[in-house]
Amino acid sequence: MIKYKIASVDSIIIYFADLISKDNVEIVKYNYDLLKSLGNIGFIDIIPSYTSILIHYDLNCFASKTIIEFLKQNLSLKIDTKKEEGRLVEIPIYYGAEVGFDLDRISKLSKLGINEVINLHSSTIYSVYTIGFLPGFAYLGEVNKKIATSRLESPRVKIPKGSLGIADNQSAVYPVESPGGWNIIGRTYLDMFDKNLDGFSYLSVGDRVKFKPIEKSEFLKNGGVL
Repeated sequence: MIKYKIASVDSIIIYFADLISKDNVEIVKYNYDLLKSLGNIGFIDIIPSYTSILIHYDLNCFASKTIIEFLKQNLSLKIDTKKEEGRLVEIPIYYGAEVGFDLDRISKLSKLGINEVINLHSSTIYSVYTIGFLPGFAYLGEVNKKIATSRLESPRVKIPKGSLGIADNQSAVYPVESPGGWNIIGRTYLDMFDKNLDGFSYLSVGDRVKFKPIEKSEFLKNGGVL
């Protein structure tokens, strides 16, 4: 059952599910695309999350009651299962000790060798669940259970741009230098944040992501910084 909650005088949150899962993320993505395709001038902003969508709307076009009625006529939990999968994006990663600050920690907690940790992480195809925290910060699921690791008890004050991390069953690349508590296992030379891109993000909700291990020489050759 879809639930509607008034967030403010000119915004509403639509809840499609309670639990985070690939299926529920696909339902959110389907309805987000549907809302965008309507091109309704009354929508100021449409922001998807794991299980919900936040809409900011123009009070000259909608009142809280009328927008709920409008949404009920258009949204659905029954998605088009024949819809093509999102684009597959390959991201080169240097999984080196100089940039993978927590590879050893994950290795010890999982009781796996560092190479096995890298192989498990890079052999998975992830789905972009949502974009948040920072512009271009894509939450990716799901990390192999063998290497899923909780956040650091004491977050770092500074995590370098391009750092690849794990937090519980999700993975993400830091688009800019920032504080953070994710377990850092590598780094990419790609820019995940770009003002010229739609949503300022290299990745979009619904994309599929594959990480490609690269050598240190390739990382540095392409502009990577240690």
